Amino acid sequence: MLPQRIPNIIKPLPELKVHIPLKGELRPYQAGGVAYGIEKECFINGDDMGLGKTLQAIATTIALNSFPCLVICPSSVKENWRREWHKFSKYKAIVLDDSIRYNFTEYARIGAAQVFIVNFESLKKYFVESVNRPADGGRFKVSDVNLKRKFVDIFKSVIVDEIHKVKELKTQGYKFTRAITKDKQFVMGLTGTMFVNKPMDLVAQLYIINRMGDFGGYKYFKNRFCSGEKNASNLAELKVLLNEICYYRRNKTDKDIKKYLPDKSRQIIMCDLSPGARKEYNHAMFDLKSYMKQYKDSTDEQVKKSLKGAVMVRIGILKNISARGKLKDAFDFIEDQISQGQKVVVFAVLNDIIQKVQERFPKSVRITGKENSLQKQASVDRFQSDPKINLIACNLKAAGTGTDGLQNAANVAAFIEFGWNSAIMDQAEDRLFRSGQNKNVMCNYFLGKNTIDEWNYELIESKRSMGNAITGAEDDVDVNIINGIMELLAA
Repeated sequence: MLPQRIPNIIKPLPELKVHIPLKGELRPYQAGGVAYGIEKECFINGDDMGLGKTLQAIATTIALNSFPCLVICPSSVKENWRREWHKFSKYKAIVLDDSIRYNFTEYARIGAAQVFIVNFESLKKYFVESVNRPADGGRFKVSDVNLKRKFVDIFKSVIVDEIHKVKELKTQGYKFTRAITKDKQFVMGLTGTMFVNKPMDLVAQLYIINRMGDFGGYKYFKNRFCSGEKNASNLAELKVLLNEICYYRRNKTDKDIKKYLPDKSRQIIMCDLSPGARKEYNHAMFDLKSYMKQYKDSTDEQVKKSLKGAVMVRIGILKNISARGKLKDAFDFIEDQISQGQKVVVFAVLNDIIQKVQERFPKSVRITGKENSLQKQASVDRFQSDPKINLIACNLKAAGTGTDGLQNAANVAAFIEFGWNSAIMDQAEDRLFRSGQNKNVMCNYFLGKNTIDEWNYELIESKRSMGNAITGAEDDVDVNIINGIMELLAA
């Protein structure tokens, strides 16, 4: 039932009046988002990236005591969700995989886990019994989806991260998600993608959070808000209604938000390698172990020096395989940022990775060792001033120092590959985080799951925490890396 009288202003978010047992504190603006979620129960958090949508969802779930909880999200952030639950709460979260495909409900029953995480593409495998396909070969409806009830009914709440990914009513992803959330008391959608200028994009999302009826139903919504030349009408009214019923959004640039944000934030995004890359990686790892054994057992210094070079080459091969294997997840993330109107700075080491980035995002420029200083500056100038250029692909070494102007155009960095020490990475981050930057800088590190990336990132962080980078001659650096890899393989 629509409000009889629509207010003409966006109301401030309510005050949080309950204590939520978290490991850490909510920022004041986050507390307001949690209070809104507690009040609405089924809603969308549309906060800008970096404002802590994940933490707000976790806190809201705890406040509502809505466990077991199902988190539906893109594949690239499953591991991040698991880590965040453990970082901020006492609740155990597990990612669904084939090893627990038929018995994960037992984890909930005995209290071994309260949160279960799955990606959109796997919903059918874990939760759909069958689909009643129409005899005429047409598309099936949500009502044609037969769920595995014992696996769905255990969940008291559902969090749908990046809910805009299932905004198309015709897709399987939407239909399976909607079938699962239907009739759930607590459904939270998270998205940083603005959509109020394309009201039809809201329809699927409102259905998923069980709120379409509050907007007068599909026909009323379409006639009222999706009419006219651009299929958009009465947008001011829709904006107010959204806030009144089920949606809020804050921006990093809001003065009441910006003062609480760190100048620079880092986010780890764990990526599953593609099947082909995983097979190639395992093969290369076997090859590396063979050389590592020879290096360790050798007593001849000349032989050892030669083997050291071979080992470093093979370590580089592992890093490159991982980089290629995680491109899909990285590209999905970058596409999301661009769709939100962001410009993105991508850092990589090898030029073949930069080439693949540019092939995927043709509206881009680059900075590599192949360009002279004038060409590099021309790329920076275009990235700054041309609204059609939404990405700059940077070689970590070529653009890591002496490249000014990126901070005026972007505040999102994506590291597909990285160096061995914190100094290299901090210099790259500071291409964005420097004088003239008026936004929080978000640095996103893409790590191949169960690859050398994880150890590489831990090495960078350990040097950051000590306030010291790897120093010394190149040979000493290589030996330090090799010794570290030996410890990793021996663990």
